[in-house]
Amino acid sequence: MSHRKFEAPRHGSKGFLPKCRSKRHKGKPKAFPKDDPSKPVHLTAFMGYKAGMTHIVREVDRPGSKVNKKEIVEGCTIIETPPMVAIGVVGYIETPRGLRALKTVWAEHIGEEAKRRFYKNWSQSKKKAFTKSCTKWADDLGKKEIEKELTKMKKYCTTIRIVVHTQMKILRRRQKKAHIMEVQLNGGSIADKVEFARNHFEKEVPVGAVFAQDEMIDIIGVTKGHGYKGVTSRWNTKKLPRKTHKGLRKVACIGAWHPSRIQFTVPRAGQKGYHHRTEVNKKIYRMGAGYAMKDGKLVKNSAATEYDLADKSINPMGGFPHYGEVKQDFILLKGCCIGPKKRVLTLRKSLFIHTKKRALEKINLKFIDTSSKFGHGRFQTPEDKVSFMGPLKKDKKD
Repeated sequence: MSHRKFEAPRHGSKGFLPKCRSKRHKGKPKAFPKDDPSKPVHLTAFMGYKAGMTHIVREVDRPGSKVNKKEIVEGCTIIETPPMVAIGVVGYIETPRGLRALKTVWAEHIGEEAKRRFYKNWSQSKKKAFTKSCTKWADDLGKKEIEKELTKMKKYCTTIRIVVHTQMKILRRRQKKAHIMEVQLNGGSIADKVEFARNHFEKEVPVGAVFAQDEMIDIIGVTKGHGYKGVTSRWNTKKLPRKTHKGLRKVACIGAWHPSRIQFTVPRAGQKGYHHRTEVNKKIYRMGAGYAMKDGKLVKNSAATEYDLADKSINPMGGFPHYGEVKQDFILLKGCCIGPKKRVLTLRKSLFIHTKKRALEKINLKFIDTSSKFGHGRFQTPEDKVSFMGPLKKDKKD
């Protein structure tokens, strides 16, 4: 019988099996936070688009720690979060087999970007989606039916979820089809939740109404895809010695003679990345406002701190690589997060109440880096560059 020469821990976690391509492109929250009727009605999740990363400098407020009152540099992710639009409400009742949707009520006007989600080919379709449901709002009989359905929800339902979609037209990406999602409403009574949803039909919900500065949130999304990979890349197994026959990026022994099958625990080649994942406890370092007009001027000071001499926006010189410029509201999260640039991410409120000092720490940013992310950026703003370089030949007027 063979035996292994050296014992070693296994490579890779079995908790994430099977490592296959995700069925969905958008992150799906498998759970929502526990409802507390004593709080006001609020949404528990939001959607945003990953723009890129930068780094910040801040002073640590952590008494007892070695880095307390010292400046540290940390990597941060920018997620663009334009306001979402509420277009419907769904009421669920509890059954022995879990939740069941009892009633769905749609708003009168549903934007084209949301309707596109219901079609594979929008341009060649007859665009009939919601043409009948919107006629209910026009006459008294239809309005009575809507009120009846809302009353039924208030009477029988235990969970209320609001249907929202992202605004692609203000995001100005190539895609025109909005992402639609059901978001659970927490806080208040069931009647309060239904009224909240009813009052928010066709209205914008900003990210500031869901999350707050210094809050811990969860990120749900689909990771960056890497295609079909071998065991060295996929499971991080040891490479075999140089002289190995038929390649060295392999697993030497994939199992004993008997049982005469390959066990599922043995690392094999296959899909790497594009997996559905949930990452918990990401701290919000800044809730940034988008570009806005104030007194006839365009205000862009979304990345300015009290230590900065000039106003500057969160966009690095030349924009975010593979993304462009962030012109809408955004959130700045500590550390990296799931997915490539432009990937839609679901941001969810944390499932439990945070009590740890690190989670409750107040964040005061001293500096946000806006130098170019395309190479070795040296200047924070175009004005810095002009003052250092002086007049350039390309800017010379003839």
